[in-house]
Amino acid sequence: MAKKIWGKVIDEEGRCTHYHQENDIVALKCSDCEKYFSCYHCHDELENHLFRATDKEDFPVLCGHCGTKLNFNDYSRGECIKCSTAFNPNCHRHWQVYFNE
Repeated sequence: MAKKIWGKVIDEEGRCTHYHQENDIVALKCSDCEKYFSCYHCHDELENHLFRATDKEDFPVLCGHCGTKLNFNDYSRGECIKCSTAFNPNCHRHWQVYFNE
């Protein structure tokens, strides 16, 4: 599956200059521009508007390993439902930025 991850990306799985650990492989969708970004820092530095959270059921997450789009429930399992690649468990600290309640 072709995937496009925006941001200050440093590799093909979507790691960026802000978050670049082995398991930092998700991209998050801004509800305004509907682009998937490595992180909200990348988005806010590159776009002319601030990152806006996406509804949890609107496939707000893109797996950087295989390109699968995930809803919040699938993402919150901690690994991709298609390729089983683990996500960074510390991303929960930013859920209020990325997901609408």
